[in-house]
Amino acid sequence: MLASSSSSTAPDHSRFVDGTAVTTLAFDRSGDLAAYAAAAIAESIQSHNQAGKQTVLGLVTGSTPTGTYRELIRLHREQKLDFSNVKIYLLGEYIGLNPESPQSHLTSIRHHLTNHVNIPAENVLVPDTTVSVDRIEAVCNAYEKAIQDDGGLDIVVCGIGRNGHVVFNEPFSIRNSHTRMCTLDPVTRRAAASDFFGEEYVPTHAVTAGLETILNARKILCLALGEHKAGLVREAFEGGITDRVPASFLQEHPNLELLLDQPAAGLLTGIATPWLLGNMSWDEPMIKRAVLWLSEVAGKALLKLDDNDFRVNDLHQLLRHYGPAERLAHRVFRMMMDTIDYHPAGRDDQVCLCFSPHPDDDVISMGGTLIRLVEDGHQTHVAYMTSGNIAVFDHDALRVADLVTEYNRLFNIDLDRSAEVEKQVRRGLDSKQPGQPDCEEIQRIKGLIRWSEARAAAVKAGCQEENLHFLDLPFYRTGTVTKNPVGEDDVQIIYDLLLKVKPHVVFVAGDLADPHGTHRVCAEAIFLALGRLKEKNQPVPEVLLYRGAWQEYALHEIEIAVPLSPDDLELKRKAIFMHESQKDEALFPGSDPREFWQRAEDRNRGTADAYNQCGLPEYYALEAFTRWNGEPI
Repeated sequence: MLASSSSSTAPDHSRFVDGTAVTTLAFDRSGDLAAYAAAAIAESIQSHNQAGKQTVLGLVTGSTPTGTYRELIRLHREQKLDFSNVKIYLLGEYIGLNPESPQSHLTSIRHHLTNHVNIPAENVLVPDTTVSVDRIEAVCNAYEKAIQDDGGLDIVVCGIGRNGHVVFNEPFSIRNSHTRMCTLDPVTRRAAASDFFGEEYVPTHAVTAGLETILNARKILCLALGEHKAGLVREAFEGGITDRVPASFLQEHPNLELLLDQPAAGLLTGIATPWLLGNMSWDEPMIKRAVLWLSEVAGKALLKLDDNDFRVNDLHQLLRHYGPAERLAHRVFRMMMDTIDYHPAGRDDQVCLCFSPHPDDDVISMGGTLIRLVEDGHQTHVAYMTSGNIAVFDHDALRVADLVTEYNRLFNIDLDRSAEVEKQVRRGLDSKQPGQPDCEEIQRIKGLIRWSEARAAAVKAGCQEENLHFLDLPFYRTGTVTKNPVGEDDVQIIYDLLLKVKPHVVFVAGDLADPHGTHRVCAEAIFLALGRLKEKNQPVPEVLLYRGAWQEYALHEIEIAVPLSPDDLELKRKAIFMHESQKDEALFPGSDPREFWQRAEDRNRGTADAYNQCGLPEYYALEAFTRWNGEPI
């Protein structure tokens, strides 16, 4: 039976989503989702505190719940939320990993939550996974018993893995399982590779709370963020219950809330195709979405759709109120034609600023548009927001150190100092344990590699060197994949650049499928800086959002499509090739086996093909953008 929460009141900036098997809330902003989840946890803690009872939480780590944990810290600091009678059971941990390791779940929960609130250290529990393998079963049984002795879990906070797992309950886990050792699925290990600086360093086994343990909790908050989770969310909560997708077992829980940001909710029927659930209110964006969807499912160009296509595909209401088919098809055809723009910044001289979260996002995501902006005579700037140093292989850093030493020897330049740096690099690499961050010298060399590649790529696209800005934002300077939240220094650096460049148009990465979360953090910092411009009555530029190597906008979302010729695409490819440290084999490629240049070309040509299949003009390739609506993404 499908859950429907339409009779309840959704919190601000959210909506209930019909058509799922559980109570589902989609939030406009990830910050609103975090605030809602934290409020639910705080309410439980406060009610237990008032009754003199202990609150028992089952928590996970990772990027998804960090916003919730930051909000709990804020509630503790500003509203005196008392954690002194809270007990936390971490629901998973890697086998054989030292508890003090930066990749351990215990270290993560300390960094993101428990070190910042008044919870007793002894109340933060994790299975001891450092014991010998023959003792792991006893550890698991004792951990399960401790949970039961504490009366079970009051609230579980969990997410959904890229293969549908919950905690470390991998595909085909048993429904009535309890705390146990498990073998990690290759998809899980690949997803964790960036945390360990390489998939080969990710442990092969972990201890996990079982599905039965999780389902026995009195309340479950299941969180998902980003487009890359949208397909799994739909499969887990609109499909049937199956052990192939362990998250689907959560449908059985009577008090579960599925909390999603808009991108993660994007493929749910109630969001993507709400007309299939019954009557609805039609507006211009929804008409565009529905007719483009119909063109795809009917396999027809827009101008070939007829009344019967609308009827057999459950669009009777749309046809009845806004038809006939010919009128609707022409309406959407004109909308799509209006998106095609050879000159995205206009023909008059403009100052354009592309914000590139990583050093290669500019050319990968909108390299063809950069070429067009330069050709149109616009003053085109690129701001590289982070060093990208963690994405460089160790052997590349050593090669550069060796090259510089030989260069200096060849030209008799400061031989002693360069030789000493090379020795430091070799010592640092030899002494570094798997998963450990680099020493400062190696980080700086890796950052230099990314800097030189970014500069070469932008120049290849036609940009002037003096218009390239390397911001090296502080939030990124951790030496690990886990980054700090946006801070005042980050915002001020961007604000100062905006004042200096005075752009008419800025381009911002709106790609929330970025698995490392850097795009999301960078966008947050940019929007805060733009808000500061507005507060101080400074001119606010037009803001266009682009997607990166991970995802493309759906047809109905596209507001500007820039046509690229074969020559444009070839030059874009050559610009991407300047990023030699990321070519052939990137350190953190994500789950997509293609190289970044292949992803970019496939995406651009795929967008052009989708336009053509709708009966629009046939282009070789298209880069897509949307306009920022002024709200955080």
